[in-house]
Amino acid sequence: MKLRVGYELSFECPGPTPMMLMLNTHSSHAKDILVADVLVTDPPVPIRQYRDGYGNLCSRIVAPAGRIGLSTTALLNVPESMETRPIDGRRDPVEQLPDETLVFLLGSRYCETDLLVDVAWKIFGQCPPGRETVLAICDFVHRHIRFDYGHARATKTAVDVYRERTGVCRDFAHLGVTLCRAMNIPARYCTGYISDIGLPPVEAPMDFAGWFQAYVGGSWQTFDPRNNAPRIGRILMAYGRDAADVAISNAFGPAMLRHFKVHCHQE
Repeated sequence: MKLRVGYELSFECPGPTPMMLMLNTHSSHAKDILVADVLVTDPPVPIRQYRDGYGNLCSRIVAPAGRIGLSTTALLNVPESMETRPIDGRRDPVEQLPDETLVFLLGSRYCETDLLVDVAWKIFGQCPPGRETVLAICDFVHRHIRFDYGHARATKTAVDVYRERTGVCRDFAHLGVTLCRAMNIPARYCTGYISDIGLPPVEAPMDFAGWFQAYVGGSWQTFDPRNNAPRIGRILMAYGRDAADVAISNAFGPAMLRHFKVHCHQE
């Protein structure tokens, strides 16, 4: 099945403004790409790209004074069936975890593991270790939080989400990540596209989505406490410790977002 993804964004800057953008699909989708998502700027400006420590493709530009548009579109092959997980869901003891997973056990900007560790062990301490614990965490987060765009804010952390019980998809993911790490399960924040294929029509405009991956069964497996159900057409753009590592844009100076449109649909 072919899935079309992309976006149209525009920013307004009072003067030349360096920007770092994370707006491409992740290299793990290389084999699926039919038409690559080449970043286009309007007006044209030089673009320099590099990969960060997690393998995410980052683009560097200097936005000119005034308005700059950013856009792309990509076409990918995706499975026609709902996503599934590997059979193996065991939890590895911390001392046996691969070195590269250990950073995803630590607290980070939006995931204060030290403040939620007692809560996590009180709620999930009796769960079967491994994926069953992660699934229990997703069920808890899905029930605990009410989705509401009106309660989104850039400074909201996992502890805030736990206490306020409202948020958007990134807040669901941050709380899930934090509770997993508190239970000694490596977890990393993910951002990208999620299609609505096979679901009832959705009135809200399409947006980028947040979910997480947990290291269980010797592999990184996908979990989505916001939707808490398998989907068709999930496209990863970037992953990191939390949303601070995968912001779609970082402007090193004033930059006002003026237009934002995301598309993700079957062709």
